[in-house]
Amino acid sequence: MDKFDCLKVFSRVASLGTFTAAANELNTTQSAVSKKIAWLEKQVGITLFHRHARAISLTTGGKQYLNLALKLTDEMNLVESQLRQEQTSISGTLKLSVPSAFSVKKLSVPLNEFLNLHPELSVDVSVSDKFVDLVESDIDIAIRAAYLKDSGLKARWIIDNELIYFASPDYLEKHPTIEIAEDLAQHQCLTYSLSTPSNLWRFNDGKETKVKIKEQVRSDSPEMLVQMAKLGQGVAAMPKWMVEHELKSGSLTQILEQYKTVKLPMYMVYKDSEHQPQRIRAFIDFISNYFS
Repeated sequence: MDKFDCLKVFSRVASLGTFTAAANELNTTQSAVSKKIAWLEKQVGITLFHRHARAISLTTGGKQYLNLALKLTDEMNLVESQLRQEQTSISGTLKLSVPSAFSVKKLSVPLNEFLNLHPELSVDVSVSDKFVDLVESDIDIAIRAAYLKDSGLKARWIIDNELIYFASPDYLEKHPTIEIAEDLAQHQCLTYSLSTPSNLWRFNDGKETKVKIKEQVRSDSPEMLVQMAKLGQGVAAMPKWMVEHELKSGSLTQILEQYKTVKLPMYMVYKDSEHQPQRIRAFIDFISNYFS
């Protein structure tokens, strides 16, 4: 039998004073109630009720056990109520893991709109360009730029990262002209250390070209690499959305535009569960619709 169900029955019998009254309230039979109490007494190893001809009363052990039963059932009812509320209301805390540049340049505006729509929600944003384990890190949703492998997780596409190459006008003026991908072998390059390998750049203009480059600055921070490019330290490769403002202002210049753009998909990744809290489902739908 289900012990928690038996505890509920025990609590109602103790409160109402008879098996019959408890059976009527619970829409079951007196025999079923009696069997559950007998099973519980066997499990606990004590007699819970004194049985009389017309009434029952709690034993001393039964009174002590009732206090525990009431506490447990109250706590369980509270937790169940909270869980049911999670399925229907957008509240509580949403835990996100987001790449650093994306969090500021792309996510902050829609996240602000989502929070304004749902004032009872709070958000815990962990900023990291490294892949995190959603279970170990207790993350609801991770945003990742990658070709996803089969991991048992679910994913929703957001955007495609369009990779471009760029440098500052000052750097380009002081160094040899970059006309084709192979020219990069003679240049200083700023590389993203989380790429594997970071010192091999690929290009495609109908055929694939691989160029082994000199890593002048290597970092796991995209923002750092963009800043070093603006300061004239070399050529960098980043998603176009990261440097659109700099390209428009002229502080950075795009190069090698004749090559086919490499596009890396970005996804929201989350645990596969049939009973996701409403805050997770709503955020996934909102962000997906925002970027589409």
